[in-house]
Amino acid sequence: QVQLVESGGGLVQAGGTLRLSCAASGSIFVLNTMAWYRQAPGKQREWVAAITSGGVTNYANSVKGRFVMSRDNAENTVSLQMTRLQPEDTAVYYCAATSSRLILSTLRVPGSYDVWGEGTQVTVSA
Repeated sequence: QVQLVESGGGLVQAGGTLRLSCAASGSIFVLNTMAWYRQAPGKQREWVAAITSGGVTNYANSVKGRFVMSRDNAENTVSLQMTRLQPEDTAVYYCAATSSRLILSTLRVPGSYDVWGEGTQVTVSA
């Protein structure tokens, strides 16, 4: 069974940069699409980005051009490089994964993912 552990969260000023990592305990070769979600206090969980096993990425409009998701199959990790952070990016960020090959219309659906990490807090001060 694969487990996901996020790291790299913290407190940063607006305009700053953070890099989140998600480590899989098992081989991520059995994992196809991986994604980042976030959840701010009092709000629903929001899809942020996803990456296929072949490295194709998709981003939410709110982060496009600021966040970059990547994966390293050799290291069993996926990362989320976040730049030009804004207070509205404050949330708990979760890593998610599935062994299924998702189509575009299902990338953003939380139920498409089988495995979730416990999250890492990102706080952006004004």
